[in-house]
Amino acid sequence: MDLTPTQNAKVFKAFCDEKRLAVLELLRSGEKCACVLIEQMEIGQSSLSYHMKILCESGIVESRQEGKWTHYKISEQGSDQALLLLKAITTPYAAATAADIGCCQE
Repeated sequence: MDLTPTQNAKVFKAFCDEKRLAVLELLRSGEKCACVLIEQMEIGQSSLSYHMKILCESGIVESRQEGKWTHYKISEQGSDQALLLLKAITTPYAAATAADIGCCQE
């Protein structure tokens, strides 16, 4: 996994809002049309678009057009990448020593 700090931040931004977490909860049962998400979340179209843009840019959600409506679903690949990212950034380097991290030694 070799994502940039900018892409990593997009993944975490996707998870740091309660409305986006609510969208993800709704999408856990499968693909949903934007019209369904608007109705179930009781939000406006522009608000949903804003949140879905963030979720899609993170790679966690993918979209497809069908007529005038957009359909969304959780991306299996994006979900796997997010899990790997979290594991990677929270796992200490095996060979790290005080000298490696610039700590003074007395």
